[in-house]
Amino acid sequence: MVSKGEPKVPQHTGQSTFAQTLLNAVAVLFGIGMLSEPLAFAYAGWIGGSILIIGYGYISCYTAKILAHIVLADPRIRSYADIGRKAFGPRSSPLISAIFGLELFTVSVALVTLYADSLYAVIPTYSPNTYKILGLVILIPAVLLPLSVLSYASIIGIFSLMAIIGIILFDGFTKFDSPGSLWSPADTSLGIDNFRELGIAFGLFMAGFSGHAVIPTLARDMIDPSRFDEMINWAFAIATGIYAILGVAGYIMFGNSVSDEFSQDLMKHNVHPSLNTIALWGLVITPLTKFALTARPLNVTLEVILGIDTSGIYPSDPHAPTTAENGGHSGTTTLPTASSPLRKSPKALKTALIALERAVLTALAVAVSILVPEFASVMAVLGSTFSFVLCVIGPVSAKIALGGGDGSGLLGYGYPGGQGIGGWWARCGMWDGVLLVVSTVMAVWGTVCAFMSATPAP
Repeated sequence: MVSKGEPKVPQHTGQSTFAQTLLNAVAVLFGIGMLSEPLAFAYAGWIGGSILIIGYGYISCYTAKILAHIVLADPRIRSYADIGRKAFGPRSSPLISAIFGLELFTVSVALVTLYADSLYAVIPTYSPNTYKILGLVILIPAVLLPLSVLSYASIIGIFSLMAIIGIILFDGFTKFDSPGSLWSPADTSLGIDNFRELGIAFGLFMAGFSGHAVIPTLARDMIDPSRFDEMINWAFAIATGIYAILGVAGYIMFGNSVSDEFSQDLMKHNVHPSLNTIALWGLVITPLTKFALTARPLNVTLEVILGIDTSGIYPSDPHAPTTAENGGHSGTTTLPTASSPLRKSPKALKTALIALERAVLTALAVAVSILVPEFASVMAVLGSTFSFVLCVIGPVSAKIALGGGDGSGLLGYGYPGGQGIGGWWARCGMWDGVLLVVSTVMAVWGTVCAFMSATPAP
């Protein structure tokens, strides 16, 4: 029974079944990162690549459970940033929002690069940079569409990715001479050639498991959250299996000379022109359908900061911010926007400014894609700089800060909260301590190598 002085605790009202949550989790994990898996194997070798992809899959699954257990222990928690606020205090919210924003912007850049490279492979009439600029004609109107329309486009993207996987494997099994054959392997390496490429491989592999931002939403929406661990085990097993199959198949087919988007190699060694063209058109369509959805949370955050947000325009997503008036645990961050001179502007003016802001952000993503045209470099930065922080370092640090370093409280969803970060290392178990140190080293190492690879040689 709740006393009058105590706030009401929200009751669990999940609506998704085990199967529905599993499909949503796999859909989140299943993305454009799969195209760089063969290159990651080429950089890490068979031994290193196998260890990394299995290890990252296991670790990411473990940290996803940490986030879910924290969410389910406190009904007020709704988002990743709520977890950060509970573990590290309200001052962590702007930092978490900044990390999410940079991550989403990096993904947007990668989508522009993938679209242009794929279109150039199909129709090499113009350069990839020209196609990026021309793509603004589609991308800018898309970011202005409501989510109800964009959700239909995302279904097309999912089917396109499924078709691409089938076509790639069909190509490999029906071609009998190297390169491009699964029967006649190309030249591959058992070990590591150089440590700079290994650092890039860290980011390429980790980028494929970057879906932790939606874990709180998935856990909260399950009808039976006690089965979350079982569900997420299956989700990461499926995702890791798909990534491993594509990575191994692509590496066998094209070896150490595989491209950063190994789908490009299909056109170089074309066995089934019609099928390969369909696959590449799928890679043209998929980024165009995902761009607006990916950029939307960042758009909304900027609109709140600028004071040009209008009621009813926000999407319901784990990144969406809350203004100072909303407060509480409902969004990604609490931003002090009431003082903005634009907040009291007419709605028509705000709508026009929103369109301008989204167009400028889209153009900026295209500009960065032109300046950094290497798809692998962008994905490596995404994995090393952001995925390690959001998928490993953040969840483990939150667990330790909340007093669950030994795992005792997490197992029952009920470990103590509100203890601050005093005695942080004293509460850090051996496994979590090693995981933090190793993941931090890999993140720094991978980030440095990724930026070095993205910097043109003088």
